[in-house]
Parts: sequence; structure tokens; C-alpha cells
Amino acid sequence: MDLITPAQRDKLFDTFERDAFHLELRDDYGSPIEDTPYARWQRAEPDDYAWFTPWMTLMKRVTGEGKTVRRVRVVSEPHSQYVGWEHSLTNLNIEAGEDIRWLPRHQLPEGITFPVQGNDWWLYDDRLLAVGHFDSGGRVLGTEVTDDPDIVAECVRIRELLWSIAIPHSKYMS
Repeated sequence: MDLITPAQRDKLFDTFERDAFHLELRDDYGSPIEDTPYARWQRAEPDDYAWFTPWMTLMKRVTGEGKTVRRVRVVSEPHSQYVGWEHSLTNLNIEAGEDIRWLPRHQLPEGITFPVQGNDWWLYDDRLLAVGHFDSGGRVLGTEVTDDPDIVAECVRIRELLWSIAIPHSKYMS
């Protein structure tokens, strides 16, 4: 399996035409870019969010071009500390143009099976899938890119199902 870096995955935002969708299934992630801000938040210290500027700039650009960027975050309740931090930052994502919904894990449809071994994924224009691979601590190992029509079709089906039942950020109480 060939994996691309997070920076290479972000380049996919330069090529999609209409819709990018991210399914997040983990309660904890680890990212070198987030380590310091997350530790600051845990200590209740202020953050200038400078570390988040590249992502926000990218999202403002693509959504400013009329493209949609959506996410469903499937989370356990009560939340992990990481999800609490993520929730506290979500207004920044929304200000940049993303549409984010939350789905408590206990509200998942009975018997749901997630494609691509239950990994997180980005789906671009219902034709290209970028599957995240993580180590046991939630650190990104890389992203696998596929356009396999059967896998993509299953991800489209899961996206439609989860998007329809997930709770918009403005209505989700953490």
C-alpha cells in the first residue's frame, strides 16, 4: 500500500470540483502540529490559533470558490479530552466555510459496517477516496488514495446515511 503525506493529501483540495466530505471515527488523534496547542488548551492557556491558519486559509479558498467541505464526526459520549478540544475549535472550521455535524457513537444505525477497515476518509466529488491510516496512538501514518468504484460507492452510501442523521454543530451540545 502506497501512502501519501498529509501535505500531499491537502493538495487534493486543489483538484476537486464540487464536494469534499470527511468522516472522522476516532476519539483521539495525534498530530505534531496540534501537540502544543492541545497541551495549551489542557492547561487552560490562551491560543492565537496561528497553527490553524494554513488549514483555514485553504478552506476559505475552496469554499470561496463555491465548493462544499463537510464533515461528520462520530464521537463517544462522554467525550474524550481530545474531542472536547476539537469541539471548542469547530467554530473556526465553520468560519472558514466547512459544514460540520456530530454523531454520537451510540446513535449509529444498528449493524452499520464502515468501509476501508473503519479508517477515517475524505471523499472528493464521489469519485476519489483518501483513506487515513493511523498508529495506535492516533498519529497519522499516511493516506491511501483510491478510486475503486465499489469502495467509493460504499463510502457515498455511508456518507448519505450519516449526514442525514448527524447533528449540525450549532445544535450539538457537547
